[in-house]
Amino acid sequence: MNENIRLLKPLFRGLPIVVLVVILSVLLAKKYLNYVTPMYESTAKLRLADVHEGVPGANLFKDLDVFASANKIATEIEVLKSDNLIGATLSQLPFGKEIYRKGEMRSSELFRDSPILIEGTFKTDKAYDKLYGLKVTSKTQFILMQPEVKTGISGTFGKPISIDGAKFFITLNENFIKTKKNVKIIDNYEFEFLSNENLMSKINKNLDIVSVDKDVPVIRINLKNAVPEKAALFVNKLAEMYIKDYIEGKYRAANTTVDFLKNEIGTANQRLTNSEENIQNYREKRNIINVTQETETNLRKISQLKIQQTNMKMNLDAIKDLNKYIASGKDKYLDLAPNFEAFTDLLSTEMVKTMKKLQSDKKDLLLTYTPEHEKVKIIDRKIKDLIDYQIESIKNTEKNLQVKYDDLSNDITESEKVFIGLPEKEKMLNILNREFNMYEKNYNFLNEKRIEAEIAKSAKIAFHKIISVGEIPKTPVSPIKGIIIVVSAFLGILGSILLIYIVHFAKAKVNDVYTIEKNSTIPIAFSTPFITKNESVLDNFLKEAIQMELKEMIRSQSIITISSYDKSKDHLFHSTNLIKALIAQGRKVLIVDATGHMEGEFSTNDYLNYSENKFLSYTKTIFLEEIKSKLKNYDLCVIHNQSLKEDKLGLLFMSLASQNLMVLDSRKTAEKSIITIELLKDEYQLPNVWFVLNKAGYNPSIFLEIRKIWIKYIRKQKRE
Repeated sequence: MNENIRLLKPLFRGLPIVVLVVILSVLLAKKYLNYVTPMYESTAKLRLADVHEGVPGANLFKDLDVFASANKIATEIEVLKSDNLIGATLSQLPFGKEIYRKGEMRSSELFRDSPILIEGTFKTDKAYDKLYGLKVTSKTQFILMQPEVKTGISGTFGKPISIDGAKFFITLNENFIKTKKNVKIIDNYEFEFLSNENLMSKINKNLDIVSVDKDVPVIRINLKNAVPEKAALFVNKLAEMYIKDYIEGKYRAANTTVDFLKNEIGTANQRLTNSEENIQNYREKRNIINVTQETETNLRKISQLKIQQTNMKMNLDAIKDLNKYIASGKDKYLDLAPNFEAFTDLLSTEMVKTMKKLQSDKKDLLLTYTPEHEKVKIIDRKIKDLIDYQIESIKNTEKNLQVKYDDLSNDITESEKVFIGLPEKEKMLNILNREFNMYEKNYNFLNEKRIEAEIAKSAKIAFHKIISVGEIPKTPVSPIKGIIIVVSAFLGILGSILLIYIVHFAKAKVNDVYTIEKNSTIPIAFSTPFITKNESVLDNFLKEAIQMELKEMIRSQSIITISSYDKSKDHLFHSTNLIKALIAQGRKVLIVDATGHMEGEFSTNDYLNYSENKFLSYTKTIFLEEIKSKLKNYDLCVIHNQSLKEDKLGLLFMSLASQNLMVLDSRKTAEKSIITIELLKDEYQLPNVWFVLNKAGYNPSIFLEIRKIWIKYIRKQKRE
């Protein structure tokens, strides 16, 4: 806590400076505000078209407006900032001419509140961007002055005047003068005709176009200008020109697109017709009706023929096996047991039954007759005829099946010939159909886009919308008086505090006990406060004498040397009053004065003056013998020493002392003196050195310091 108070002491002392600097800062800020040109800001908000959102009634146009795309907001901002759009906007506004009423400290632009009207024509571009002076001397006469030319050209209102490649026509604004009763006409004016480059540069410098949010399609157009009406006019006109440019661009694009699409549709129609004819010619040439259906029919037919062929093959193989079996057992036909599954003729079945019956009859006859009997032979012949017929029938059946099988094979072969060249046909048809489909899609797409483009062409509307019109601002955005005054006051406080501490640390005085303890190991005997009343001086030094006695600094026959570093007068107050306090205690004190400042202050019997130059030749031994010879009749000796900076006899008397009191003034002694004294003590082995802090805790007002300096200056002037 004490450390914080110690650091704040310079601030408390310099508080009047802080108050004074703050007052001056506020006054300067107000003076600045009186002469600075205020800037006004107007804002217009523009909502961009979004094809993905909107009321149902607007969806028809949004969906069909192929030219309104969801552009990035940053792209639209760059469009708004483009020189073309800003140039087109400025061409619609009366910003190319600026008329100022000239004051002593600043000029104010009049715009539409000008009592004079100026028109100009220029033979060369060099006449632009020049500030011409105009001094109206009466309601009929004026003086026109060129830039950087002291003399002017006299002119009359309503008559053209030529000057340096330019011709001006200056008249009174009668309509404005009639509306204003006390308008001041006779005055000093300035006017300037701006080139397009300079005008755009002025606008771009104060123009700010930003998005409300990166995900919200709303753009904010801001312009700062010294004339409030100009700011509002420009932002509104820029938003209007942006929408107008969008509509015109959309119409031009739609019109161009319609013409382009019509030409493309004609070309696409011709290609589509040619493709249709190519398909027709190819089908007629290859006799193709429907490749898919024909292929399916032929495949089905071949499949059926192959099924029949397979069945026929099975029957043919079975009849061949039957024929081989019968042929191998032809002599034992009746003993064979053939499988007639492949030979299912009804006549054959009856013949087999007849043969079996004849075989049975033969067996019956053989019971009665011999094999050579006629009846038996007749039955044998009948059986043989039937067997031969049966065998022949089987052979004929085999031949018939073979013929049918061969016919089926031939039919299959013929049917399969249909598929020869089919991949090529399909490939060519696919190519022709693909080409046709491509031209057909292109034709349909172009027709759809033509309809959409014609709708977009006829709908001269835009879905960009001005959602907030720029109003004429009433209050300026810069400078902001409150903020400037507060900032000025704050800077004044900060600067004054910084100055106080810079001066404080630059002076680097002892200031307090902490500074002594921080820089030296020499102990502090006592601290003397700043005493304002004379009656308190003795009481204070009596207390200090008691402190010295308690610290065993005062002993019988002691020699106490009181010194300072810079000037001997810096410790005169302590030497004088400490001696008086010791005498008041009833002590007999021998006073040794090395400076002569105490002469006449005390009794001459107790006073030794060593300030004369002859004593410079004395040695330490001589001084010590003289002082000790006198000290026999005294309790102690107090030496009022010279300053160490003079260094004539100062160190010598300190070496004689039993106790050395080194007085440091908190307001005068430099901090670096503490280290110097410490070094001298170590170098010369000075005995029992103690620091005494004078004016401890004294923190005078800066005005008191200034007053003291002023009084000293006056006294010096009087002496001179």
